[in-house]
Amino acid sequence: PSGGSSRPSGGSSRPSGGSSRPSGGSSRPSGGSSRPSGGSSRPSGGSSRPPGGSSRPSGGSSRPSGGSSRPSGGRPSGRSTGGYADKRGGKPTGRGTSTGAPGRKNFQRGEIVGPAGSVRLNKAIADAGVASRRAADELILGGNVTVNRKVCTDLGTKIGPDDVVSVNGEPITRTKHLTYILLNKPKDVITTSSDELGRTTVFDIVRIHQRLFTVGRLDRNTTGVLLITNDGDLANRLMHPRFEIPRLYKAGLDKPIEQRHAKAISQGVELEDGPSQPCEVTIDPDDPRTVYVELAEGRNREVRRLFEHFGYDVRRLDRKQYAFLSTRGLARGEYRHLTRDEVAELRKLVKLKS
Repeated sequence: PSGGSSRPSGGSSRPSGGSSRPSGGSSRPSGGSSRPSGGSSRPSGGSSRPPGGSSRPSGGSSRPSGGSSRPSGGRPSGRSTGGYADKRGGKPTGRGTSTGAPGRKNFQRGEIVGPAGSVRLNKAIADAGVASRRAADELILGGNVTVNRKVCTDLGTKIGPDDVVSVNGEPITRTKHLTYILLNKPKDVITTSSDELGRTTVFDIVRIHQRLFTVGRLDRNTTGVLLITNDGDLANRLMHPRFEIPRLYKAGLDKPIEQRHAKAISQGVELEDGPSQPCEVTIDPDDPRTVYVELAEGRNREVRRLFEHFGYDVRRLDRKQYAFLSTRGLARGEYRHLTRDEVAELRKLVKLKS
């Protein structure tokens, strides 16, 4: 028709003055009637429009070519069986170092949750820096979370950008202002946000006006690397055994360790909560009471329990390294913000987009 018509994709072009004939045979709508010469063929179900109007395909939706996209890559490969080194094996090398720059450059990233689509309630809480996803689930189940002023205890709840979420009566922000801190934890400091006995916590040292939490825990007498953040997604993955994030500990024992015990620990030990995974055990060649243990599980008090299983008392325990991060350049009780490259590398380790 005059004025130009919009044709569905895949139609043939009409030569000037000629009739419309699709290549390879004409397409006839089911149950349709033939039209006088000069008229255009319309898809089935279309309505007749006066000259000058446009023809629109009815109900057609465009689909992207190809199948559905799947994320590439599989599950992380399992760890090989553990090993140990006796005094002849030498002192472990390259331990306690950080691949990131040792400077004190601050890195705090702001990212706004987009309005498109909805997100799970625990993710929204984690994004706001209130708690990790696991801790957010506990808050939800405990009735501490409201959505639009109504208590919500359903872990499968999804919320949109206009929903108002409160935790313990305080509205959360939908803006993520992410902070990443590495602390060289001193002895006699606990890793909770508060303590009913009035003991010093890591948040008495890291005084930042944000809701932060620790990535895992170190017991009161354990020193060394401790990550503190409000990035719930990253913290949750770093703590999950599936990603096998290595943690290197230096243990000071009450007596020299026997090689057979070190070998047994490296191969796995039956503990009260199940067998431990194979790990790497290295005996200090200068002092057999000093042992380095590299784990990838992060179970509660695991290092201490491994040695206690064979009758050793751990007098000192220092976490020298978490993933590739160490406390190099930090005295006990000091902390620094992670650099941009260090954060990107951590996210890469647990398969999170930067």
